[in-house]
Amino acid sequence: MNAVIPIQNLQAKGCDKPIEILKERGQREVFCGLTGIIWMHRKIQDAFFLVVGSRTCAHLIQSAAGVMIFAEPRFATAIIDDRDLAGLADANAELDKVVQKLLSRRPDIKLLFLVGSCPSEVIKLDLHRAAGRLDKQFAPNVRILNYSGSGIETTFTQGEDACLQALVPELPQTDQNSLMIVGCLPDIVEDQFARVFKDLGINNVSFFPPRNSKTLPAIGPNTQFILAQPFLGDTTRSLESRGAKLLVSQFPFGVEGTTMWLSTIANAMGVNQDHFEKVIAPLQARAEKSLIPLRENLQNKKIFFFPDSQLEIPLARFLQRELGMQLTEVGTPYLHQQILQKELELLPSDITLSEGQDVEKQLDRLKEINPDMVVCGLGLANPLEAKGLTTKWAIELVFSPIHGFDQAADLAELFARPLRRKEKLKFHQEVICN
Repeated sequence: MNAVIPIQNLQAKGCDKPIEILKERGQREVFCGLTGIIWMHRKIQDAFFLVVGSRTCAHLIQSAAGVMIFAEPRFATAIIDDRDLAGLADANAELDKVVQKLLSRRPDIKLLFLVGSCPSEVIKLDLHRAAGRLDKQFAPNVRILNYSGSGIETTFTQGEDACLQALVPELPQTDQNSLMIVGCLPDIVEDQFARVFKDLGINNVSFFPPRNSKTLPAIGPNTQFILAQPFLGDTTRSLESRGAKLLVSQFPFGVEGTTMWLSTIANAMGVNQDHFEKVIAPLQARAEKSLIPLRENLQNKKIFFFPDSQLEIPLARFLQRELGMQLTEVGTPYLHQQILQKELELLPSDITLSEGQDVEKQLDRLKEINPDMVVCGLGLANPLEAKGLTTKWAIELVFSPIHGFDQAADLAELFARPLRRKEKLKFHQEVICN
């Protein structure tokens, strides 16, 4: 591909009729929203996340983060023990003691989130009121907010959505024309996009969340924002309530998605078409070239998505349209049709698109399809591997830099690697048997 796709020709080439959505409600196999702390605490570098929960919550976060024994991470758990559950202790007084001890030990904390969990939900601990009380006590040195990461209320990536929604009321007000990129991005990806915006001549661009809580971006009626992640429905509504306008687009996964995402921004910000093509064309061409060898690995391979991260639909579009994979079932925990409108237009109409989960029924459909690859959570991966299926952990797709032109091949590699590994194991087994 030597030229950029013109802005005015970016039209959906997918299905001619609406895709039917299979809505399921039953047993789920997903992580809770506490998992989002793992990438949120890396992004907002002066924030601390205090989970009000059980030892199980602490083990979950530490296992997901892979915390080294000598590390001092910016998250912890205020353990709700038997005395709290039995009502023998004042949970609010106990929480106040934990916060006091934490802030005296860690004066570098400037933003503290009290994160709700299933145990704090069960004992009806009002963390919103607690955060308000503690915020007044420790102002102005520390800002204290709260959100829920409870598995009762949230799934895997909704923790980020809840966290950002809690931050929206704290954003300063502005009447200036501005662009906001919404959703956690690895610093390297954020820097790449910032350079592209600069080259396009787009000024007054901010990223939300910022790397430091003291640099929260301003927002107002002349702010336009675009999502970098497809799981930010509550954050979107909160930003719109502040007067900002959502730019609906495909998501920046792969060459096509990144081009369309940048095109949506360029249109909104009045970038000249010729200048847009001049800036984007070499980036697009290099990324397209990098996908060629990976397409050979993935072409015509059948893939099945269990619902997990809400990244499933844009990833499916990328894999099918740019790498030639065959989509069987694409499951997602929740389908926000406004946010995913442009992605849905590009999907083929013959796929099964499921929202929610009844895991037993979905496993039956998986057995019948017998795909080449299954994208799923950690709880399902090992049992499926034991049955001879090739899996890809959905959580890795959230932790890895996968947005933008420069990461297109890295994203494809995450899917190609398990298939190559399986072929190598098969080859070695055949050699041993012979």
